[in-house]
Amino acid sequence: MSLKDRLQADLTTAMKARDELRTATLRMTLAAITNEEVAGTQARELTDEEVVRVLTREHKKRGEAAEAFAAAGRTELAERERAEAAVLESYLPAQLDDAELRSEVERAIAEVGAQPGADGLRSMGAVMKILTSRLAGRADGARIAAEVRRQLTG
Repeated sequence: MSLKDRLQADLTTAMKARDELRTATLRMTLAAITNEEVAGTQARELTDEEVVRVLTREHKKRGEAAEAFAAAGRTELAERERAEAAVLESYLPAQLDDAELRSEVERAIAEVGAQPGADGLRSMGAVMKILTSRLAGRADGARIAAEVRRQLTG
């Protein structure tokens, strides 16, 4: 069963259970997936990897919205966004912890042959290219970049 099929099945279950939060969140996510499928010159079916990217993007949007609402003093809306983010999180792959991220970055740096130091930052693009595809959905891009920068600067 593909991830999209699982989302659709869970939407049906949530509707039958009258779970308003889960229903609204899954509808919003499936709409984003459909928009992605029909974007461009030709409609296509997204792979599970592409669906994870859409889920990650939607999860990030919910987190940013929750922060904005909290800063504006709208705690009830911030809580709603956090709850939606929690629903989306259940469909995302497990996030890497700091030790796992550190070892993945070390491995990618070794693959590229970059040397830590002043010249190391020149290799950051090549290292990030490897890691963004390898760690898609399992670590935030800013977190990956910060670790790569830390290791390359020595």
